[in-house]
Amino acid sequence: TQGTYHLLGLGLWTTLALRPLDEPITTSRLNAELWENTGLDRTFESGELLGSALLQVGWAMATYAIGKGAGKPGLAALGRDLVRVQTLTQGVTQIIKYSVRRTRPDGSSNSSFPSGHTSGSFATATVLHRHYGWKAGVPAFSIASYIAASRLSENKHFLSDVAFGAAIGLPLGAPSPSTVGRPGLRSRRWPWPVAPECR
Repeated sequence: TQGTYHLLGLGLWTTLALRPLDEPITTSRLNAELWENTGLDRTFESGELLGSALLQVGWAMATYAIGKGAGKPGLAALGRDLVRVQTLTQGVTQIIKYSVRRTRPDGSSNSSFPSGHTSGSFATATVLHRHYGWKAGVPAFSIASYIAASRLSENKHFLSDVAFGAAIGLPLGAPSPSTVGRPGLRSRRWPWPVAPECR
């Protein structure tokens, strides 16, 4: 939709603006692997698991199954939206990764841009915000930001990789079919403009 394209365009512009900082951030003390900072490494270590596609998709499917099994339509709708957004986000991310083929900072592969951990976690946070407002959104976006920072600390991504990962996850998670027309969601809208068809 138009709102999605606007957000992706803004994300791409932000990514390009941040690209000059890629090298300084990668060689800074934030990079626990490069500087062999075991304390920082332990701090960000769990970001690898929390942002993994396996955990993101698994949690989405479990949420849907529990909601359906327990007869809780709200939880089932959340799970359905999470499965949908993870499928879409991971698909888009992988297509871009294998089209761009950017080498990771640690040289381990050519799938650096964009960060799949970041796109998936920001998509999840967006859906949680859509369903439950900022009470769920604030902790979810905090965890997503932690996951994004962990990718820098673990020397797996450049700053522009995680910036564009977030730029993918945010708009793809925003238009949610299951939440359209549901009572009480008007107050949980985004602070930026979204096209009418996304509302």
